[in-house]
Amino acid sequence: MSALYPLKFTPILKEKIWGGNKIETILKHKISPMRNCGESWEVSGLVEDESVVSNGFLAENNLNELLEIYLTDFVGEKNYEKYGLGFPLLIKFIDAQDNLSVQVHPDDTLAQEKYGQNGKTEMWHVIQADEGAGLYVGFNQKVTEHQYVSAVENGTLELLLKFYPVKAGDTFMIPAGTVHAIGKGVLLAEIQQPSDITFRIFDWNRVDENGNSRELHTEEALDAIHFEENVDDFKVKYAPEKNRTVTLVHSPFFNTNMLDMDMQVEKSFGHLDTFVIYMCLEGNAFLISGDNKEHLETGEVVLVPAEISQLQIIPDPKAKLLEVYCS
Repeated sequence: MSALYPLKFTPILKEKIWGGNKIETILKHKISPMRNCGESWEVSGLVEDESVVSNGFLAENNLNELLEIYLTDFVGEKNYEKYGLGFPLLIKFIDAQDNLSVQVHPDDTLAQEKYGQNGKTEMWHVIQADEGAGLYVGFNQKVTEHQYVSAVENGTLELLLKFYPVKAGDTFMIPAGTVHAIGKGVLLAEIQQPSDITFRIFDWNRVDENGNSRELHTEEALDAIHFEENVDDFKVKYAPEKNRTVTLVHSPFFNTNMLDMDMQVEKSFGHLDTFVIYMCLEGNAFLISGDNKEHLETGEVVLVPAEISQLQIIPDPKAKLLEVYCS
């Protein structure tokens, strides 16, 4: 069997009522025919949305086919034991030209019990934000179920939400059960558990071209919200540092680091026993493993299979990367 190499995938673009054009204009290698491109799914194993390889001899194979063929060489022994033939992450870019709906995702226990699926813990890393743009994450005060239900019924939920003004580089961890919404004017990278279960709570009184409101999931959301945890501070605190791996998030679901580079960096993955994903947020870089050399541009994503233990990353001439893996 031929050796694996760093894999690129064809982006899966999604039109959204709140989407814009930054995925094409800022993440420059993407070409979208959509008027309102809200999401670009970069690495996905979800059924009917499987990412397809775009480079090398494995081109045209999808993510799940590779997992079935290469097993632990692809994802690592621990990940295979834990997730089997299910790929453990979903990687996206999101462009919010308008506010996303206020929503919540179930945790693993509720999602398995009711839907037979994963829950959805996620994180956001802001790539670009317009003046005054921000994110809604959690409540701005302690909120009881009764207060929450009253606010939903009265259309005043926005008054209970905590608003974070944001700029490029800001990072947020959003555990399942947290009420949240991406505000208009924000382009971000999203790393999440592989789930698309979303309970929409409030949609800013928005209607489609036919004058119809989108469906709300009021009862389901009430079951999913972790009220006692919604007053936490969800912004990640970290100190940027050049040419070093800086930890952003370390969790049971995924780990994410920042690499802000203007010099070559050598990576050794033997101890991780996992695939590693790189998301290029700014600049360009070369990834070299053995005889393979891949060029990574702004907005591109590459998956380094678990069997690759050594990697050189050479900025061209500068690069800012997110490094994501499970362990």
